[in-house]
Amino acid sequence: MNPWEEFVKKLIELIGFRDFRVEVDQTTERGLVFIYDNPSLIKESLPVFVESVNHFIQMIARKNNQPPVFFDFNNYRQERENLITELAKAAAKKVLATGEDISLPVMNSYERRLVHLALAVHPDVKTESSGLKKERHVVIKRLKE
Repeated sequence: MNPWEEFVKKLIELIGFRDFRVEVDQTTERGLVFIYDNPSLIKESLPVFVESVNHFIQMIARKNNQPPVFFDFNNYRQERENLITELAKAAAKKVLATGEDISLPVMNSYERRLVHLALAVHPDVKTESSGLKKERHVVIKRLKE
């Protein structure tokens, strides 16, 4: 068993959950955790929970000179990536329909990268990040014809 898998299992138990599953892909150093007990608590707190647990795991990895390991809980990150990609595609359609630029909400660098990648293959729009520091967002523009 992977040491990260053991560590995360123990961590989830110490938090107080009993019905869960942990999987670690050793080639990508990514893990999946599915917590089945207390679904309403998990659903309400999932974004904060994912960030907090991953932050803690990153601190432990850094302290022990280990490569970073990232865990997704109840497919939160995957669903968030899909949502951001769909938002980008819908915004691109609106830009093409109206001809006006659209500014997406403030996003972190990873989320902005998802938008840029999702629309990079779109021949009629271009994307650029705008704003400073915590106010950075993506602007989608129609290419001139």
